[in-house]
Amino acid sequence: MEQLASGGDILQLVTFNMGTEEYAVDILKVQEINRMTEIARVPNAPSYVEGVINLRGRVIPVVSLSKRFNFTAKDRDDQSRIIIMDIQGITIGVIVDSVSEVLRIPANTVDPAPNVATEMGTEFIKGIAKMEDRLIILIDMDLLIERSESVSMLEASQKAIEI
Repeated sequence: MEQLASGGDILQLVTFNMGTEEYAVDILKVQEINRMTEIARVPNAPSYVEGVINLRGRVIPVVSLSKRFNFTAKDRDDQSRIIIMDIQGITIGVIVDSVSEVLRIPANTVDPAPNVATEMGTEFIKGIAKMEDRLIILIDMDLLIERSESVSMLEASQKAIEI
C-alpha cells in the first residue's frame, strides 16, 4: 500500500461524496477538478468506464466511481464533478457526486480498513479517518483501477482519437 502525502504526520486529502458517504484521496493523485462535461462513449469498454473527454486537447478516459463500487448511481447535477487524477502513471477522470474540500488531518486519526464486507470491497480502502462527527473513507486509487484496465482505457482513448 502506498503512503499518503504527508508533511510530517499531516495527511493532505481531497474529499468527495458518493451518495451519503464521504471519501478521500491523496492530494498528490489529483491534477484538477472539473465540472461535468460531455463524455463520448467508447464501445466495448468495461461497464464502469463512462467514455472519454477532451481536456484541452488531451483525450482522457473517464470512470464512474459509483459503478466501479457497484453503488446505485445518482443523477448527475450541478454538484457532480470529474476529478482528474494520476492513477498508475495514466491520467484518468473519475466522476463523483460532489467534491467537499481539501483537508489536512493528523495521520493518527486514520484507522486501518476494517475487515468487513462492503459493496465496494475493502481492498480499495487505505483506512478510515475519524474527525469529530465524520468518518471519511480513504481510497487507494492505484488499486481501484488495475494496471491492465488503465492500459486498456488508455488504448481505448487513443482509438477514440483515431475515429
